[in-house]
Amino acid sequence: MLAENMRQEWLLWLGSERRAAALTLETYGRDLAGFLGFLTRHLGGEPDLAALGQLTGADFRAWLAEEASESRGNATRAKKLSAVRSFLRYVEREKGIANAAIGLVATPRAKKPLPRALTVVDAQTVAREIAEISDNAAIQARDTALFTLLYGCGLRISEALGLNRSDAPLPGSDAPLRVTGKGGKTRIVPVLAIARDMTQRWLRLHWQAEPDAPLFLGARGKRLDPAIAQKALRDFRRLNGLPEHATPHALRHSFATHLLAQGADLRAIQELLGHASLSTTQRYTAVDTAQLMATWRRAHPRA
Repeated sequence: MLAENMRQEWLLWLGSERRAAALTLETYGRDLAGFLGFLTRHLGGEPDLAALGQLTGADFRAWLAEEASESRGNATRAKKLSAVRSFLRYVEREKGIANAAIGLVATPRAKKPLPRALTVVDAQTVAREIAEISDNAAIQARDTALFTLLYGCGLRISEALGLNRSDAPLPGSDAPLRVTGKGGKTRIVPVLAIARDMTQRWLRLHWQAEPDAPLFLGARGKRLDPAIAQKALRDFRRLNGLPEHATPHALRHSFATHLLAQGADLRAIQELLGHASLSTTQRYTAVDTAQLMATWRRAHPRA
């Protein structure tokens, strides 16, 4: 039996038994047809089921290499490999022809997207002007303090909202902020004077005096919900024409990117962000390089 005939049978099975969507069937069918087309060229003839069972790891890697040469990214190649694996499992189940080599082929790993930072001007605009979206003085002070702290200390939104009143960084002190991050790991972060000032302004309007009260309160007196902070910035960015990636987490990316651009040591940035691995922090070097190249292309007369 030719592999192409088996492909058609597999697609019918996916549609009738698995209730696969029409778009899924189209994509799987196209991906598998491409694989079988490669095998026809690679093996010197249209493959049958016996040929599928005899394919080696080198055959699969040759196919993936050809896909890469045609500018297929890792995510795309991983998706196509998944379709081939699913098809070969069907062949084994229905026809008893197994291919052990496919299980040894490594799935191409999709590259993590680069962190998307704001420009220095946009990040500062958020911290300085976020208050304009509310008419309530307490909400204005709270949001200004929160977003100044996010950008000034590189905090995750969950870390900032997890702070209590007793943790508040205040003027007249140079004590760093003790932050509890992922996995309960604690780190020490220095605090800018402006962040201390904005925190003090907010505490003057804070309506709970207990030391263990949440530093950032919602309207009902409970710990502020991250969704409320995200909505505040979403509304602000749309009113002010900021990019759609202007989110609370983008302020953390901006903190790291702007420090790196000013010559900060990568290991120091790792400590400030609380990254367990330096490789995570190293992604910011790619961001900085990308921004440098973009500036060069805009400014250089021969770029």
